[in-house]
Amino acid sequence: MHAPAVWQRPVSYGAVGATQAPDLMQHAPKGFRAIETRTRIGFGDNRWEYAWTQALTWGIQRASGMTVTLSESPAAVTDLTYTPVGFDEEGNPVEPATIGSNGDALFGPDGREFLKPGDTVTLTVPVGPFKSVAPVRVVYVIDEPTRKGFAYGTLTGHPISGEEMWVIERTEDGSVWMNIRAFSRPAHWYLWFGYPALRIMQSLSTRRYQRALSGPIPD
Repeated sequence: MHAPAVWQRPVSYGAVGATQAPDLMQHAPKGFRAIETRTRIGFGDNRWEYAWTQALTWGIQRASGMTVTLSESPAAVTDLTYTPVGFDEEGNPVEPATIGSNGDALFGPDGREFLKPGDTVTLTVPVGPFKSVAPVRVVYVIDEPTRKGFAYGTLTGHPISGEEMWVIERTEDGSVWMNIRAFSRPAHWYLWFGYPALRIMQSLSTRRYQRALSGPIPD
């Protein structure tokens, strides 16, 4: 019996979208460990444009040494999945600031297509002399005038179960920040024996993400 195609696999956790919960750090989904970081990565329009376009084209992952392979999915699965609705502090809907919702594919300055909810990819992560294969699916996209980013959830076959979010934010003083929120646990009981190592890997990955967006901006 053949394993299902990557796009057919379900997410491997139940609390889809919980990285947006205001109280994630106090009340993580039961059995999961939550993390949150906020790092200033630069200042000004150029840093802002560079950072958010990298975020929405898998540039953070690629610059961190991962290989990103998009899974071809049937049109019935991907069409009309993107509903870019945000809300202001009073709960009023905010029109999407950048990404259209008319079904047209939009692209970053390097020609890469912007990601959208429903996109399924396989991340190949270098781990010393080995490689870890990690299938994930985009579960939501944030597209607001001063906040842009996305979250993916793990699929069956990923060594970790959970969700991770990256949001690039521009504050009133022109500073640009990267916010990362996640909750996770080993996907299988036997991986709990290596959980301390997995936590170290997550910490190292977070530092690579930060370096990827705070370094020199390519011409």
